[in-house]
Amino acid sequence: MKETKILSVQVGLPKTFDGANATDSSDKPWTTGIFKTTVSGPVWLGKLNLSGDAQADLSVHGGPHKAVNVYPSEHYPYWKQALHLAEMPYGAFGENFTTFGLLEDEVCIGDIFKAGKTIVQVSQPRQPCWKIEHRWGIRGFVVHMKETGRTGWYFRVLQEGYAEAGNVFVLIERPFPHYTVTVAYNIMRNRKADSKAAQSLAQCPALSPRWQERLLSTK
Repeated sequence: MKETKILSVQVGLPKTFDGANATDSSDKPWTTGIFKTTVSGPVWLGKLNLSGDAQADLSVHGGPHKAVNVYPSEHYPYWKQALHLAEMPYGAFGENFTTFGLLEDEVCIGDIFKAGKTIVQVSQPRQPCWKIEHRWGIRGFVVHMKETGRTGWYFRVLQEGYAEAGNVFVLIERPFPHYTVTVAYNIMRNRKADSKAAQSLAQCPALSPRWQERLLSTK
């Protein structure tokens, strides 16, 4: 059986920066929680986030359906080469869990995993935002992520507990095997062109409410 596990755990609190590395012309100060630091040992995972972690803009980040930001370690070699970066530490995408053995075209919306003492569920794909570009000072980074589908996803927490690097993911349930993270992400991107697929995905009870609303929106 394929090994799947948490390879690294990162947390971080929001900080304000002067905008010196901004990729737009405004150069305005900005506040973000995208800068994460790797932690060792058990970390408490509650319904909203890991201990020591928080988000800057709760209108679009965080909350019970986006408690854990997840990113596959397998994507790191690609990005280091594509962006010509010698170093790219885990947490580079603002993720809380850097994983091994789980990819967007394999993991499904609604998948329930046990990891350590916690039980988590895939709630939605991640939609990369401009703060990734600001964090790295690389214009076009977000578009590149979207086009390649190397976006990651979010977990909601069904059972609180301690989690740490090295915890193995045990798949408990897969209720919606036809909706991989990749499939769900592509449906969202093309929701206006294929409203039937969008409406069908919006009925998935394991999908986050925000995504359900957006899939049905005409805007």
